[in-house]
Amino acid sequence: MRVIDSHTAGEPTRVILEGAIDLGAGSLAERAARLESDHSDFCAAALCEPRGHDAMVGALLVEPSHSDCATGVIFFNTLQNLGMCGHAAIGVAVTLAHLGRIQPGTHRLETPVGVVEVALHDPHTVSVVNVESYRHLKGVKVAVENWGEVTGDVAWGGNWFFLVKDSPVAIEAANIRALTEMSLATRDALERDGITGRDGAWIDHIEFFGPPTVAGAHSRNFVLCPGGAYDRSPCGTGCSAKLACLAADGDWPAGAEWMQQSVIGSTYVISYQPGHDMGIIPKITGQAFVTSHATLIFDPTDPYAKGIRC
Repeated sequence: MRVIDSHTAGEPTRVILEGAIDLGAGSLAERAARLESDHSDFCAAALCEPRGHDAMVGALLVEPSHSDCATGVIFFNTLQNLGMCGHAAIGVAVTLAHLGRIQPGTHRLETPVGVVEVALHDPHTVSVVNVESYRHLKGVKVAVENWGEVTGDVAWGGNWFFLVKDSPVAIEAANIRALTEMSLATRDALERDGITGRDGAWIDHIEFFGPPTVAGAHSRNFVLCPGGAYDRSPCGTGCSAKLACLAADGDWPAGAEWMQQSVIGSTYVISYQPGHDMGIIPKITGQAFVTSHATLIFDPTDPYAKGIRC
């Protein structure tokens, strides 16, 4: 399996170029569903230890359904598919540029939740125009074991998020363990209370906010991803959900730039335009860097060839 690894604001992406499985015909959403239901071993082998780690996101390049798209891409982590992934979309664009497949300018990527537009500004800087994002529930209160009552909004930004405006724990790298434990407990509380996204969808991302430490930034966040790892970047789909909540409350105008800082200190510049239906159209700008070219080897005698899943 031939892959190219990159990171976007610290968060890793593994783009799979060759050695993928046959997902058959149909829409990209249908092919993505087959990847998750029928090929979990493939995903685990590509991302889990000993070849990867919990924070890594895979981006499987596939034939797009739309001829005007540079590629189709299915995003997945060590646990499941991701509908959309902002940092990985930036990573895919930078990887395609690194390979000479696209040049600076505007391109389209087809994802399972819709077509997104990417603007390649230079070899490392990309803006992603994400899918329409919206707030689903406002001011949801949950009793979180060991942490007390937590209040947040449920919003869609390409994935489902529970967003807490004022974190009980300071958003800083020294507190990553405590933030992770609090986020896991919050997700458990949402499940216990039957709080979901639209149509009963699992809220698989938890996002806490606090004051920034970088000049010019408006906020700092901690994002728990579905597999239990934290997002090193400010999280593109999480930023989209954040903007949807700000817009719904009238707290941030369309077109104005917001700088979001991550728990490790990296930043995205984000903004939005009014949506077509009930939400907003977010734009996320960040930088990615290719870190390696690799050929993953799967020895049939290796007891961990299909990855270590704990």
